[in-house]
Amino acid sequence: MASPLVWLDRSGDQLLFYVRALLWIPRTLRRYLKEVQRLLAEVAFGSGGLGVIGGTIGVMIAMTLFTGTVVGLQGYAALDQIGTAAFTGFVSAYFNTREIAPLVAGLALSATVGAGFTAQLGAMRINEEVDALEGMGIRSMPYLVTTRIIAGVVAIIPLYAIGLLSSYLASRYVTVLFNGQSRGTYDHYFNLFLSPTDVLLSVLKVLIFSVMVIVAHCYYGYRASGGPAGVGVAVGRSVRNAIVLISVTDFFLSLALWGATTTVKVAG
Repeated sequence: MASPLVWLDRSGDQLLFYVRALLWIPRTLRRYLKEVQRLLAEVAFGSGGLGVIGGTIGVMIAMTLFTGTVVGLQGYAALDQIGTAAFTGFVSAYFNTREIAPLVAGLALSATVGAGFTAQLGAMRINEEVDALEGMGIRSMPYLVTTRIIAGVVAIIPLYAIGLLSSYLASRYVTVLFNGQSRGTYDHYFNLFLSPTDVLLSVLKVLIFSVMVIVAHCYYGYRASGGPAGVGVAVGRSVRNAIVLISVTDFFLSLALWGATTTVKVAG
């Protein structure tokens, strides 16, 4: 087990890496815009012939469809026991928007884009491609790391919109078709409790998640060592770190954004 001093040294190095990567954003936009555009397509659709299926879009839709279905099923079943099944639309508008969809988006980004970035940068570090870039006078930090941060943040907004819509539709159709609730009842309470402010704050959460996930994954790839096996170790560490970061950040963001106030009033 690492000593406290070693842990503090690693934490400081990681924090400094995060700050440096973010400070390079203005220069990266001026000098490496084409690389950002290339990475943007890779983030959204993946690469290769199965890109549309295996890219972040496919994973995002699949995960939000199933989680939205669970929200609809469990929400209806729980509320039906106390005679308030009509409020299932409220459950979807409330929990999908505030918690379920943002968490799923963050985890999907980590499992697809983040892990891929760690493997890419780790392989480049092991093969001394990063050192070669530095030898040619190209700063590796903005070219390899900051470009990926920008591409991930830009791509996550439409991707999250698709995922959030998928969760809404899944909850609606499982409630209406499977449980037999009328469309009018579900839509009435869903629209009544769906706050535009909640949607905007939900997007803000996902943007923060995306920055943290991508920077964390890039850090472990950029600092990889130990040959091909070291790349695998770096990917594992980055995924574990990203999951913890998402969970902890989600707690504090939810507490800060909705802990003291609420946009939902069931009775006045």
